[in-house]
Amino acid sequence: QLQLAESGGGLVQTGGSLKLSCVASGAALADYSIGWFRQAPGKAREAIGCISNRSNGRKYGASDEGRFTITKALLKSTVYIEMSNLKPADTAVYYCAADDEFGECALREDQYEYWGRGSQVTVSS
Repeated sequence: QLQLAESGGGLVQTGGSLKLSCVASGAALADYSIGWFRQAPGKAREAIGCISNRSNGRKYGASDEGRFTITKALLKSTVYIEMSNLKPADTAVYYCAADDEFGECALREDQYEYWGRGSQVTVSS
């Protein structure tokens, strides 16, 4: 049974950077596409981006404007998201999620079957 665990969140100043990790266990990461999502207090969960299970192709939400980069270290069973030029509006709980269907990843929350517990990112001004 696949399990996901996020780490790397914390408190950063406006303009700073963070790199979050999503470690997969219990099943092979190669069989899953991984999406990154975030949810701010009182707001709906939104997609940040994703990386595909086979092609490793990546998609990003248009609102991120190139500040986020998703990568995969298959031998470490880990997917990363690097975030730069952070703003207070980026404050949220960040989640990784896995989709076991073959094909290109999608930015739709309902496509993903497995979810981590989330990691808090707080950006101070």
